[in-house]
Amino acid sequence: MAKSKTETPADLQARVGKISAKLRKRYPDARTALDFSTPLEMLVATILSAQTTDAGVNRLTPALFKKYKTAADYASAEPAELEAMIRASGFFRQKAKNLMGVGRMLVEKFGGHVPQTMAELMQLPGVARKTANVVMGSALGKAEGIAVDRHVARVAGRLGLTKNTDPSRSSRTSWPSCPKKPGSNSRTC
Repeated sequence: MAKSKTETPADLQARVGKISAKLRKRYPDARTALDFSTPLEMLVATILSAQTTDAGVNRLTPALFKKYKTAADYASAEPAELEAMIRASGFFRQKAKNLMGVGRMLVEKFGGHVPQTMAELMQLPGVARKTANVVMGSALGKAEGIAVDRHVARVAGRLGLTKNTDPSRSSRTSWPSCPKKPGSNSRTC
C-alpha cells in the first residue's frame, strides 16, 4: 500500500479509505485507553497524559474524579492538594496550574461545560491540537482531526500519508487525506 509517485489527491483519499476500513475491521472496538465518563474527565485525563502513560493516568484519576467533579471544583482547587494527587503523572506543578486554569476558563467563558469546537478547546490552558483532537473524537464524538503522537506520525510517514515528521504538522497534513462521510463534512478516519 505504498504511495505511488503519481498519486492524485483522489487516489490518496481512496487509499486512506482502504487503510481505514482495514483498521476498523481489525480493531472494531478501538477506543482511547484513558478511562473517563464525562467530557470534563476526558479533558483532564488527556491533559494529565502528556509525557506519561495512559495506564499511569488511569491509576490516579479515580481519586481525582471523585474529589473534582466539576469545572468549578478545579477552578477552586488548593494547588498543593491537586499537585499531590497528580504528582505521579510528572510535570505535576504545570499540569495542576493548567487544570485550575481550565476550570476557571470553563466556568467564566463556557458556563462550566467543555467547549464543543476545536478552536474553543485550544483556548484552554494546556490544550494544544493533539489534546483537542482526543477530546473532540473520544468525548464529544466529533472527528475534526487526527490525534498524532510520534508513533502515529511514524506510521503515517511509512504509509506515505505525510512527509512531516513533526506530529502537529503531520496531523494537519494527514487529515485532509481522510475521505469525507457521504452527505457530511465529517471524515472517516
